[in-house]
Amino acid sequence: MAPFTGLSPRTFGQLVTQLGREGADAPGRGRPWKLPLQDRVLLVAAYWRTNLTPRQLAPLFGVSKSAADRVVDHLGPKLALPRRRRFRKDAVLIVDGTLVPTRDHSVAEQSKSYRYSTNHQVVVDADTRLVVVIGRPLPGNRNECRARAESGAKDAVGKAVTIADGGYRGTGLDIPHRRSGADEELPGWKQARNKSHKQVRARVEHVFARMKTWQILRDCRLRGDGVHHAMRGIARLHNLNIAG
Repeated sequence: MAPFTGLSPRTFGQLVTQLGREGADAPGRGRPWKLPLQDRVLLVAAYWRTNLTPRQLAPLFGVSKSAADRVVDHLGPKLALPRRRRFRKDAVLIVDGTLVPTRDHSVAEQSKSYRYSTNHQVVVDADTRLVVVIGRPLPGNRNECRARAESGAKDAVGKAVTIADGGYRGTGLDIPHRRSGADEELPGWKQARNKSHKQVRARVEHVFARMKTWQILRDCRLRGDGVHHAMRGIARLHNLNIAG
């Protein structure tokens, strides 16, 4: 289970139960699914985790390639991280952007890594390390300030205390102190605060590292909103792992 989904059997069972309660297995129009809900969830999670093509995954589940495609398209959005409406009064959030190499050039642009990528603004709770907001993907050449506003991440967190790196200068977020000139030396208290700030902000980088063990975030072949659904779904799987 873990190599193909990134989840323990217990956590995977919790996910299937949650999806059942949310109506993911409700009968719809057309023919019923050949696979039960748990197998469809396993297929989607394995697709995201291994980045095998539907043509490669389909024989493992005894379905056609087109059926595997339909499962991913139908269930992927239903696995998305639920939207957070409120935050604790004392919550401290961390925002940062990460690039996802994406083959659909209609939603991507060449980034500083010279690959066609999408920019995803991710907000993490500094205390629990849970992902609380995933902004809509933007072309990878967007700077962080613009991406935060245009992706919806700014509006999603409201007035919650949010820290960020120096790339968010001028946004009103809590960023490190900067020197005004090359010859200026920061006073000791500013250096100490920058060190503490860096240690806390590193938690969002740890989240990115864990999320990108799902290989689809290293080379996404999905088109249109597929990369957004994958990012939000993987954030939910990550949170399940952290929460236990």
